[in-house]
Amino acid sequence: MGQDHIRYDILAQDALRGVIRKVLSEVAATGHLPGDHHFFITFLTGAPGVRISQHLKSKYAEQMTIVVQHQFWDLKVTESLFEIGLSFSDTPEKLVIPFNAIRGFYDPSVNFELEFDVAVGEDEDTETESAEITAYPGVTVERDEETEAEAPKGEDGKPGASVVSLDAFRKKN
Repeated sequence: MGQDHIRYDILAQDALRGVIRKVLSEVAATGHLPGDHHFFITFLTGAPGVRISQHLKSKYAEQMTIVVQHQFWDLKVTESLFEIGLSFSDTPEKLVIPFNAIRGFYDPSVNFELEFDVAVGEDEDTETESAEITAYPGVTVERDEETEAEAPKGEDGKPGASVVSLDAFRKKN
């Protein structure tokens, strides 16, 4: 197989992050989420450009999942990042999150999920290695209290639909 000089993997990741950017931009423009939509956004707290309070950084040293639903304010979206005000244990916080720091985006109201493999590093080309897009029909999300990660579960309590990464898809074709 030839070398990918175009870097389709990076282009695909940028396009998928564009989905998040567009959705958040529309929410910022209207000031609220439409219908029952709400978002779980997981990001690396140590990624370049992330700005969170020292208190949150000490509590979530590697990654953090925020919920954008009823109580948020000052949502601002640029080409490369978003800023949002959220409350943590009745303490207001401002977060700045570059789109390249996002590991996951999930809207449980429609079972839509995007997942990214993000490595913290100096070289921007190695920060994003692969992305996954998944829709889980009829699946609920349960939290793993130890890792604070979410795992999709089917109605029978077993893991939900399988996820195919872009890397795995490329290898098949």
